[in-house]
Amino acid sequence: MDRREDDELVRLMRAALAGDERAYDDFLRRAAGLIRGFARKMAAQGGIDPEDIVQETLLAIHMKRHTWRQDSPVAPWLYAIARYKLIDAFRRRGRRIEIDIDNVAEAVATPDPERAHDWEIDRALKALAPGQRSVVGAISVDGHSISETAKSLGMSETAVRVALHRGLAAIARRFGRS
Repeated sequence: MDRREDDELVRLMRAALAGDERAYDDFLRRAAGLIRGFARKMAAQGGIDPEDIVQETLLAIHMKRHTWRQDSPVAPWLYAIARYKLIDAFRRRGRRIEIDIDNVAEAVATPDPERAHDWEIDRALKALAPGQRSVVGAISVDGHSISETAKSLGMSETAVRVALHRGLAAIARRFGRS
């Protein structure tokens, strides 16, 4: 994608956030085309329907459009969401797949200054009770699913969800992000 295309997406998204429905429709149509190309290339390696990725990504964009920073380009934000939806789809299938970084290089954003460092994560986890620490670490840090975590810790999925919610809430309260 060249700079002009991204500038046009930025213009459309700003207009959409200001309430212009026609601009939002145009933005979503263009975004779907970009995501579709990405999803076809990536999903073909793992037997995932690219249209599922497109639809899930568009839904996430719609739900989280307020999180896009208006002083930033749109394409890295779009591709990051699509990449996470692709990863979620592979996780649901229970398979791991290697993706060549060259295929997603344009989607990889520069480091986020708000992203937590390892020592910050360790500090937050140490503030939790042992059970919550195990659950939050397994899901939020290691990337395991609720069911995998429940199995490995000998807990019910409901208990894992409760521990995860309480653990994340405790971290948010302790570190001032409630």
